[in-house]
Amino acid sequence: MIRLFSLLFILVISLYAQSDSELLKRADGFMKSSSKSNKFRAYNDYKNLYLRAIMAEDSKLRISALKGIVKSGNVLHIDISQYSDELSKIKPKTSYKAPKSKSIKKSNKSQNIKIKSSHKLKSIRWKDSKLILKFDKKLRSNQINYFTLYDSKNKRYRYVFDVHASMLTKSQNLLKKGINRIKIAQYNTNTLRLVIENSKKVNIRFAKRSNELVISMTSSSIKTKAKVYKKTSKTKFPQRTDRNKIIVIDAGHGGKDPGAVGYKKYREKVVVYKISQELKRILRSRGYKVHMTRDRDKYVKLSKRTSIANKKKADIFVSIHANAVGKKNAKKAHGIECYFLSPSRSARAERVAAKENSADISEMNRYGKNTFLNFLNSHKIVSSNKLAIDLQRGMLGALNKKYKVKDGGVREGPFWVLVGAQMPAVLVEVGFISHPAEAKRLVNSKYRNTLALGLANGIERYFANN
Repeated sequence: MIRLFSLLFILVISLYAQSDSELLKRADGFMKSSSKSNKFRAYNDYKNLYLRAIMAEDSKLRISALKGIVKSGNVLHIDISQYSDELSKIKPKTSYKAPKSKSIKKSNKSQNIKIKSSHKLKSIRWKDSKLILKFDKKLRSNQINYFTLYDSKNKRYRYVFDVHASMLTKSQNLLKKGINRIKIAQYNTNTLRLVIENSKKVNIRFAKRSNELVISMTSSSIKTKAKVYKKTSKTKFPQRTDRNKIIVIDAGHGGKDPGAVGYKKYREKVVVYKISQELKRILRSRGYKVHMTRDRDKYVKLSKRTSIANKKKADIFVSIHANAVGKKNAKKAHGIECYFLSPSRSARAERVAAKENSADISEMNRYGKNTFLNFLNSHKIVSSNKLAIDLQRGMLGALNKKYKVKDGGVREGPFWVLVGAQMPAVLVEVGFISHPAEAKRLVNSKYRNTLALGLANGIERYFANN
């Protein structure tokens, strides 16, 4: 058994031992393949390179990784708008211009596109308040990609369907009561795009029936009398298909374990519990199923926290913590970070992991920890990496609108609380409770609520992309 652990350990480490140039060369090679699975491998490699670039502060590698994410994401019909926007804001010594992956403003764009798709749209019709798109051939599940976007500045919801197909006519605007705008157009050579746009949330359901895509939509602006619901209390209302996910939130520490005790004796267990509760409220209001590893101030062993997530058959596991350092460096260390499970690669990750792990595995030596961590979670490293990136971007996006927050980056480390999770799992460090200014923010309800909103947005982006 020890030999098996060792072999697994070496196998996983070899993945990270590859140099940046080797990984970039491999990703570029996958992109040249006609296989869709290889293109997904390329997309994952580019995202790993992006993570490495952030950690190493390597701007050249970051640009190469972003170009790869945008290129592979467009081919795979993945929402890469945020990466494309980031790339367009970078001004390297090159004339590269990021493609406008999410632009739907030019309605005549489709007329100049040379079609490559094998499927063609034959007709569009309404039937019983359902929009039916009929194609000339049977649709495959991987031809349809659905995601949602929210424009917070203009307060607009967008529900986007990308279908690997082509139109026989020019772009069209469709009409439906209660919906502000519905547009269908040829987005690129391979992709037909349908955009449903509204000022209020829309309940979207869709199904693939042979050569038809059937979409039903109900705007929340179309009100139904509450009395009807009371009389039919047993009626089950359909959930949004894109939000039919189970999320387990783990508020770190609790009970006899206060976690870090920082500036003015603020306790980590209290701060992270309040953030977790607000995150739960936001996610449930958006239609997700959310469970907590602790619903009050009680102690839960680290090893039992992912066990709860596994029993709930969660899609993701998010553990929320606050960081801390000694008094000597208390005024220097600050910022938010996200960690995913992996053998530690830095002294910083070692230190943070040691703080979070101390309750349960102090008796296990370093080699034993790393071997056990790899054995249980090596197959989830890539997915957890993606989740960590989206959570970090979500928090920064929400907080930096009102506050100046340091980006501590996305990192990897051997966190015991993430071991055993049968789903993507991430540990979030929401800031340093030992830092005077950051600690004051963490005990402020408005700041905590904004941070929770950022985490919720990051979770939505992860589900939209994966």
